[in-house]
Amino acid sequence: MYTQCPDCLTVYALQAAALVPACGCVRCAHCDNVFQALGTLSETLPPEPFRKLDEHALDQAPPLLDQAVFRPPVQSVAEGAPGQEDFSQLTFAPRFARDKRKPRAPRHWWGWTAICAVLLLGLGGQLGWAKRETLVADPTIGPMLASACHTLGCQLPLVRDTTQLKLLAREVTAHPKIPGALLITAHVRNDASFAQPYPVVNITLSDADGKRLAMRRFRPEEYVGDATTVARGLRAASDSVMVFEVQDPGQNAVNFEFAFE
Repeated sequence: MYTQCPDCLTVYALQAAALVPACGCVRCAHCDNVFQALGTLSETLPPEPFRKLDEHALDQAPPLLDQAVFRPPVQSVAEGAPGQEDFSQLTFAPRFARDKRKPRAPRHWWGWTAICAVLLLGLGGQLGWAKRETLVADPTIGPMLASACHTLGCQLPLVRDTTQLKLLAREVTAHPKIPGALLITAHVRNDASFAQPYPVVNITLSDADGKRLAMRRFRPEEYVGDATTVARGLRAASDSVMVFEVQDPGQNAVNFEFAFE
């Protein structure tokens, strides 16, 4: 708390212990004046600049204290003392504890349990959808999901993993119908345990020195004619034949490179 010397107007910070010895009277360390600290006692300082703290009148009636925080237990008196009663068994309880409360109606928790179960199922579905590619590609969970989806009549999302695609054979011939064109046939196997979409195929033609002569990037719909086949993708552990039509870059094209995306 704070108080102010009335002579030199010096403001001091003080604790409650400083008010006890002389009933609130204190001595100013600046002008040696003894004054009643309760007259200007304040919990906070006013905003600066200020000159004097507010003064309190000390001749009013004592205020009533009604916010009790503790009351010591009643001590028992000596047995047989004349004119005194034994209050040792008397118990004091706060008023809120003496009030009669109405019994609470039983709560029905099944509604909240059902709501929590639905929320947990929704959360699990969201996590499963976010990790769908990892779950489908898992060698243990993937077949279980495929079996369940086959029973329910649904289709699992296709997971792309071009590292599981293996080029078994390739053949380059002159196009039988289009002059100046080549027909490239590739035999590809999907070694994955799950179906995956048809890849984007990059075909690069180069000469004997490795100089690039031509390059073409084929999307699945460009070399697979049936849209249903494109949507079904490459089946797990199965072979597929891909046919590409490219322009003949000339007799110098002797090297053919395949890359999957």
